Amino acid sequence: MNSVSDYYSATQLRTDNWSALREITGSFARNMPNKISAKDTAKTQELFESLALIEPYWAFPGMAAFIHLRRLFEHNSYEELAFAVHRVTRALTTGAYRRRSIPLERDSIDKEEYDDESLLSPEVRAMTKPYFEVLIVDNVSDQQERWLKNNVTRMRRPEDPFTYEAVVVPSLEDALIAVLFNHNIQAIVVRPGLVLKSKLDNEILHSFLSRAGGSDAIDAMLPENYGPELCRLIERVRPELDAYLVTDRSVEDIAGLELGICRRVFYNQEDFMELHLNILRGVEARNKTPFFTALVNYSKQPTGVFHAMPISRGKSITRSHWIQDMGAFYGPNIFLAETSATSGGLDSLLEPHGPIKEAQELASRAFGSKQTFFATNGTSTCNKIVVQALVRPGDIVLVDRDCHKSHHYGMVLAGAEVVYLDSYPLNEYSMYGAVPLREIKHQLLALKAAGKLDRVRMLLLTNCTFDGLVYNVERVMEECLAIKPDLVFLWDEAWFAFARFSPTYRQRTGMRTANNLRKRLKTDEHREAYEAQQKVLGDATDEELLDARLIAPPTARIRVYATQSTHKTLTSLRQGSMIHVSDQDFKGEVEQSFHEAYMTHTSTSPNYQIIASLDVGRRQVELEGFEFVQRQIEAAMSMRRAISTHPRLQKYFKVLTAGDMIPEHHRQSGVVSYFDNEQGWTDMWDCWQQDDFVLDATRVTLAVGGTGWDGDTFKNDVLMDKYGIQINKTSRNTVLFMTNIGTTRSSVAYLIEVLVEIANELDDLLDDASKMERLSFDRRVKNLTENYPPLPDFSRFHDSFRPDNVTPEGDIRTAYYLSYDEKNCDYLELEGSLNDALQAGKEVVSASFIIPYPPGFPILVPGQVISKEILAFMLALDVNEIHGYRADLGLRVFTPEALAALPQAKKIKK
Repeated sequence: MNSVSDYYSATQLRTDNWSALREITGSFARNMPNKISAKDTAKTQELFESLALIEPYWAFPGMAAFIHLRRLFEHNSYEELAFAVHRVTRALTTGAYRRRSIPLERDSIDKEEYDDESLLSPEVRAMTKPYFEVLIVDNVSDQQERWLKNNVTRMRRPEDPFTYEAVVVPSLEDALIAVLFNHNIQAIVVRPGLVLKSKLDNEILHSFLSRAGGSDAIDAMLPENYGPELCRLIERVRPELDAYLVTDRSVEDIAGLELGICRRVFYNQEDFMELHLNILRGVEARNKTPFFTALVNYSKQPTGVFHAMPISRGKSITRSHWIQDMGAFYGPNIFLAETSATSGGLDSLLEPHGPIKEAQELASRAFGSKQTFFATNGTSTCNKIVVQALVRPGDIVLVDRDCHKSHHYGMVLAGAEVVYLDSYPLNEYSMYGAVPLREIKHQLLALKAAGKLDRVRMLLLTNCTFDGLVYNVERVMEECLAIKPDLVFLWDEAWFAFARFSPTYRQRTGMRTANNLRKRLKTDEHREAYEAQQKVLGDATDEELLDARLIAPPTARIRVYATQSTHKTLTSLRQGSMIHVSDQDFKGEVEQSFHEAYMTHTSTSPNYQIIASLDVGRRQVELEGFEFVQRQIEAAMSMRRAISTHPRLQKYFKVLTAGDMIPEHHRQSGVVSYFDNEQGWTDMWDCWQQDDFVLDATRVTLAVGGTGWDGDTFKNDVLMDKYGIQINKTSRNTVLFMTNIGTTRSSVAYLIEVLVEIANELDDLLDDASKMERLSFDRRVKNLTENYPPLPDFSRFHDSFRPDNVTPEGDIRTAYYLSYDEKNCDYLELEGSLNDALQAGKEVVSASFIIPYPPGFPILVPGQVISKEILAFMLALDVNEIHGYRADLGLRVFTPEALAALPQAKKIKK
C-alpha cells in the first residue's frame, strides 16, 4: 500500500494509486466471487480512502463519479467497477479527458479510448482546443454545486478558443491545496460563501499549507477578508494564475486591500457569461505569443526576396540537386520563416517596437522582472552585456572565482578591478561549493575600511551553481546592502530559469527577491527594525558586524540583474537566453549604457527562430510551468530514492546529499538529506526558507569512485559509448545527472536499469578477478575516494596588477593584454622549471586563464601568482584537457622583466 511518506508529491501518489486500483479491481472482475480475499478487499478500501483526500481537487473524474465508484465497490459490483476504473485510469494516462467526455458506464462505447494524446501528430494536437480547469471556492451544498457547474458549462460556446471544467471546493485551505495539487487549474473564482478550514484533516494538507504562509497566518484572518486574502496567498505560490473575486462588500472596502492575482471584482452578481469571457481573456493573455504568431504569419505571405540570405523561403534548397536532404530533414516551415527583414509584421531585436517588444514585455511579466531582454547568443553574451553596461574601468567588482568563464572575460572587457571570492571547497569530490556570506561581508568591510567602498560596483554570484548549490538570495542581498546600499547584484541563473515556476524554488530567485525587498524596505516595520539595529551596532567592530544578521537601510537601492539560459532548463532553441532586470536606477542611470552594451554584443542578424522559441517557451511556462517543474522534481526525487535504496547500487555508487555538499553550519534547518530510508521524504520548504545554502534536488550528483573509474572515464567510456546516456558535468570522482522539464519517469527507470547492469558487471568482474587484478581495482578505488588533492584557494594578484597592498582587487585587463606581446611571456614546465622556481621562492605569475576540465573552473587567471598549492593540484589532476595549458611547452607565465616594467610595480615597490 502506498503511503504519503513514500512519495515526494501528491500527484505522483494519485497516479500510482489509480494504477494500483485498476490492477486490483481488474483481478476482482476476473476472480469473482470466490477468490477475492479479505486482504485485497482491505487494500482496495485503503486505496479509495487515500484517493478520497486527493480527488476533490480535480475535475476528472470528479467527486460524483468517484463516489459512484466507491458505491460499486461497497455493493460488490466488481465487473462494473473494474470497467469504470480502467476507463478513468486510461483517460488520465492518455490525457483523453482533456479532449472529450469519458463515459464510465459498462455498456458505453468510447471509440477514441485508445487514442493516446502523445501518439497524435503535432498537426492534430495543434488543432485541439487546450483544456484547463477553473477552481470555484464556495461552501455550497451538493445541489448548489451542481447548479454552479451547470451554469459554468452552459456558458461555453463552439467558438471559444479553450475548453474548461470547474472544480468546486468549500474553503480557503482547500483552495490553497487545490492550486498546489492540480496543475490544470488556470483560474480561480472566489465567491462570498467560502469558509476558512478544510473538512479534510491529513498530513498532505498540513505540509502543503506551509508553502502558502502557514496555518498560523491563516488562522488569524478575519472572515470578511477570506476572499481577498486567498487571492494574495495564491499569488505567493502560483503567481501566474488569474483570480476573480465575487463579493458583496463596498468598492471602498475592496479598494484598500491587496488583492494579489485578482484580475477583476464582481459585485455579488450571477453574470456567468461575463465571468466566462473574463476567464477566457485571462488565459488568452498568457497564451499569446506575439512574435511567434508574427513569424508564422510572415511564413504564409507570398513574397519576393531581394535581400540577403539565399536560404530565405527555402529557394537555395529547393533549386538544389545536392542538398535536398537538408530540406527533407528540417521541413519547409523553418525556411519559409527565415529572413533578414525586419518589416512585413516582424521586428528588430536591436530596436524592438512591435512583436519582439511585446514578447519581451510578456516575458518580463512571466519572470517577475521590470524589464526583460532576449538574447540569441547564449548567456555568455548576456553576462558580458550586463557587466559592460554597469561596470566602468577602475570599478571594483566582487566575483565568485569559480563562475563561468564569460564573467572573467567580461571583467577584462570592462576594465574592472576584481576581488575574487573563494567558495568553500569540497575536496573529497574535487568541486567547489559556494561563497559563504561571511566571506563577502569580510571583503566589503575591508574595502570600506580602506576608503574604497564608493568604487565597489557589483557583486557577481552563480545561482544556482552547476552542481546545484543555491544561495539564500534575500539574506545575501540585504546584508550586503547594509554595508553598501547601492550595490548592484548580478545573479548568473543560467541553470535556474525553471525555478520561477516552483513555489519552493521561486523564493531564491533574483527577481522574486528584488520584488520582495523593494516592498519590505518601504514598510514601517522594516524602518523600525533598522533603526533599532543601528542603535545596537553603532560602534560595532568588523567582527561583530560579520556575526550579526545585518538589516539594510530603508533608503537602499534595489539593483538586481539575472541572466538565464532559457535553452538549458526551459523550452528554447540552443543559445536562447534572457536578461531580467529589476533596477530602481535603470531608467536614469543605466538604460543608455545598457543599450550600447546590447548593441556591442548582439548580432545585427539575430536568429528569428531562436526569438520565436523564447516567445513560445514563455507561453509554456506561464500555462504549464508549474506542472512541468513539479514533474521534473518528482523525477529527480524518484531517482535519488531508487539509487539510495538499491542494495546492489550502494556497493559502488553514492548519491550526494545536502549533508555531503553543504557544511553543517550552513544548514540551519538541520536537514541532511531530502530522503531517508526510514523516515521517507523530508519537506524541503523549511531548509529553502532558512539555510545559507540549499541543494537543487533536480541535479543528482553521483559519486562513482567506488567503481574504480574516474568521472570522465565513466561518462565517456561507460555511460555514453555503451549506453547512450548523455551528461556534460563530471569531477574527478563524480558525474552529474541533470533532470529537466522533459525528463520522464521512463528515462529515470532506464538510468536505474543501466546502473544496476553496471553494478552486476562489476560484481562478475571482481568475482573472476585474480589477486593482482583485485589489488589493482582496490588501489584505483582508494585513489579516487581517499587520495584526493586539496582544492586551492585563489592565491592573489601580483603586485604589478594591484593598486596597493591593502585590499586584494586586481587589474585583470592589464594582465590579459600584457600577454598579447610574446616577448612578455615564457613557458615553464610543471614538474621542471616551474616547480624549481617555486621551490626557490620566486614569484611566478600566470599569463593565461588555466581551466582544467573537469572540474571546469579557472584555477589561474591572468595576473595571478602561482602558488605551490595550485601547482600541487595541477600535478594531481588526471584529466584529459586543461584549457590554456600547452603540454608541449608548459604553463604560460610573465617574464620578471615584463612585470618590473609595469608602472604599478614601481609604485608599490616605492
